Amino acid sequence: MLKAQSLSSDLQGSLWSMIVGAGPIVKLVLIILLAFSILSWAIILYKYRTFRKMAKESSAFLDFFWSRKQFVPIFEACSNYRFTPLARIFVAGYNELLQAKGQKKETLGIIQFNVSEIEGMQRVLRKTIANEINRMEKAVAFLATTGNTTPFIGLFGTVWGIMNSFRGIGLKGSASLAVVAPGISEALIATAMGLLAAIPAVVAYNHFLTRINRMTTEMENFAGDFLNIVEKELMRERKS
Repeated sequence: MLKAQSLSSDLQGSLWSMIVGAGPIVKLVLIILLAFSILSWAIILYKYRTFRKMAKESSAFLDFFWSRKQFVPIFEACSNYRFTPLARIFVAGYNELLQAKGQKKETLGIIQFNVSEIEGMQRVLRKTIANEINRMEKAVAFLATTGNTTPFIGLFGTVWGIMNSFRGIGLKGSASLAVVAPGISEALIATAMGLLAAIPAVVAYNHFLTRINRMTTEMENFAGDFLNIVEKELMRERKS
């Protein structure tokens, strides 16, 4: 146990000494990679919490929507669902419905809808869904950028460090392992840091992309259900 702790402390000490002893370009590369990693983890944690709350509230909102089936109490309760986009889609559709009813009452004195007004409601719902998708995708693209660029940034630092090592070999006139190993090990830290920044970002990006696609399907299904209910209500009002 003591040997394992001693080995771990020696490894941490040697790793820190290699970072401190690295050249200025390699240090700059490490700082850039550290910034990418910090920003990526901040986005990952924030988006994870947001999507978790979104999924929970979406399920609760759907249960409430189908249990009430009356637009007025659902509209009044939408302020309690701040994280789910389904509530905002309903509010947009319901406001469009009220606006169309108000216009018809003013002009004809009765509620009578036609195909163009249903198409207008469809456009409003599609626009709201697009805005919600943009909201969910915000900052997620940075994770893809991190996953695509940080390995190459780290590789640049490694190549630069190896170039300096070979230049040191030329100046000292010796190619022994004792001369080559320290410089190369310092250079390889940049590649390791690049991978450490890229791997979590790629995993999180794929996970969030799956959640966004799943939520997009759920929003489209909800918008279709909402329109079906509106059309049935309009047909019932016309018959009456």
